[in-house]
Amino acid sequence: MRENMNAAACQRCEETTSVALTASERSTFDRAFEQHFPRLELLFERLYGDGAAARGILSGVADDLLRSFTERPDDLKALDVSRTADPGWFRSERMLGAVCYVDLYASDLAGLRDRIPYFQELGLTYLHLMPLFRAPAGNSDGGYAVSSYRDVRADLGTMAELAALSRELRTAGISLVVDFIFNHTSDEHDWAVRARDQEPGFEDYYWIFPDRTMPDAFELTTREVFPDDHPGSFVPLPDGRWVWATFHSFQWDLNYTNPAVFRAMLGEMLFLANQGIEILRMDAVAFIWKQLGTACESLPEAHMLLQAFNAACAIGAPSLLFKSEAIVHPDEVIEYIDPEECQLSYNPLQMALIWSSLATRDVALLRQALAGRNELPAGTSWVNYVRSHDDIGWTFADEDAAELGIDGFEHRRFLNAFYVDRFPGSFARGVPFQENPRTGDARVSGTTASLAGIEARDPEGVGRVLLAHSIVLSTGGIPLLYLGDEVGQLNDYGYIDDPGKAGDSRWAGRPPYPSQAYAERDDPRTTAGKLFAGLQSLIRVRRQTPEFAAGALEIFDTWHPSVLGYQRFAADGSRVLVFANFADTVATVDSARFAAVEAQCTDLVTGAAIDLARGLILTPHEFVWLRESGQSSVDSEREGTVQP
Repeated sequence: MRENMNAAACQRCEETTSVALTASERSTFDRAFEQHFPRLELLFERLYGDGAAARGILSGVADDLLRSFTERPDDLKALDVSRTADPGWFRSERMLGAVCYVDLYASDLAGLRDRIPYFQELGLTYLHLMPLFRAPAGNSDGGYAVSSYRDVRADLGTMAELAALSRELRTAGISLVVDFIFNHTSDEHDWAVRARDQEPGFEDYYWIFPDRTMPDAFELTTREVFPDDHPGSFVPLPDGRWVWATFHSFQWDLNYTNPAVFRAMLGEMLFLANQGIEILRMDAVAFIWKQLGTACESLPEAHMLLQAFNAACAIGAPSLLFKSEAIVHPDEVIEYIDPEECQLSYNPLQMALIWSSLATRDVALLRQALAGRNELPAGTSWVNYVRSHDDIGWTFADEDAAELGIDGFEHRRFLNAFYVDRFPGSFARGVPFQENPRTGDARVSGTTASLAGIEARDPEGVGRVLLAHSIVLSTGGIPLLYLGDEVGQLNDYGYIDDPGKAGDSRWAGRPPYPSQAYAERDDPRTTAGKLFAGLQSLIRVRRQTPEFAAGALEIFDTWHPSVLGYQRFAADGSRVLVFANFADTVATVDSARFAAVEAQCTDLVTGAAIDLARGLILTPHEFVWLRESGQSSVDSEREGTVQP
């Protein structure tokens, strides 16, 4: 079947495209097809059966894959070859990511192109642009309600400009990343308009029912995600029908039990890949498959669906990577990470526990997570971050907390109170998000500087920001900066005056481009200058430290509640020892703890010689990256040092 399908696809493609493949390109496609199509075929059959309708759609998918590959620009075909030859390219210690909203950071795509020299100055190799596709006016959930995957928002530019930007970024060594919101579309998407009009075929693109019978049955086991927006999982249509909307009422969930939806969404993926998008952030992966009688979250079919998309893209756009966004139980987060599913994943647990450790001055939960929940399958990587565009949810597992004698519910209540300045002695100035006064449940929004104490003028604010980033820069994977945080941008409370944003406190943590802070980044007397110099130095050191690639991490127990310790190993067995003091006071690690370690070390951060035979004394929020003197050191010409 596969050989016949490939031959038929090739014939149809030659009839419908004006682009001819060279013999080498045709051979490349055939190899990818033979390698990955059997997996796609098996997954497709498991999801949709082996009936004539499903087989017909799968045949159409084969057509789409060849057409996508045939129309792929030459520079992207070259990228496919190099990335296929080096599938672990993203696991390097030289990787550095950043994320921003185009309009907030640079007004439009043209403005963003002008900032490429700064991105190179910072050392970026990965740039994630927040949702920039056409979306409803006013509240669009920050762009996560997509009205067209093929049109950029008019105020930002055009798809042609986005493709041009991707080429310039690639020339600068920077991979372009965008969100692929594939659980739902906006209710203004062409498919949704046709479904609302009951056009044959399109009503089945969504979960639409004529009355409350099936919605009531589903809602017996599903949860309300945005109760402030609407109760349950469904919203009414003007004609009396009901449509599934897990999130906002204007975000309609796609019906992936319909194989036509799979083909349609794959077409959108392949289109974006051919514009030069190298990584897709797969939004809300836990929700994409629905089944009556279940919570409709993280079902086995959700994983099969991602694997099927992965197999298809490995044929049509071989260098494209998937990054999962799953803010769920830690056991579920790890299930999405696999070379044949999502090669990259956010690490929400590490992020949340960095903030927990700063609030409690105790590293037990973070140490536990690094010891037991940090390892990933070969060929994959974490994306580690201090904070994102979103709120901070306290995603640790209650059973993990219980092992340490911590009540998970009460600890979350404490963290919520602490980070919105409702706890005595708090340094934080976060804003509550979706607070439930009855249950005490909430999440927290805010910029890194505001959460870490800089807005409150706490003298340790700069130290906390540098410490937090030192963890994401040294634990492996791809460290991700929220642009503007590297110069200490503060919360923006002006969102309250914008009707389209006033009900969503996450906008407090999404301020516009902090011009003044960037202007001060080279002045060491300013907060911006201290942060920028510190982070620049850490980034330079990391790029020269192969132990900080996505390799092994082992905990080094410091026997001190406030001092986190771990070891990072390179492929040749060399190691770097990392120690970080999360306390507001001086911490001493006893010399006896270092009996099995070479006493003479060099701190890669400052260049200072450290004698562990005398123990290790760390000032408040100080951290060290130690290489034993018997090992080769990083480049002696490294510029700059940092002292938190």
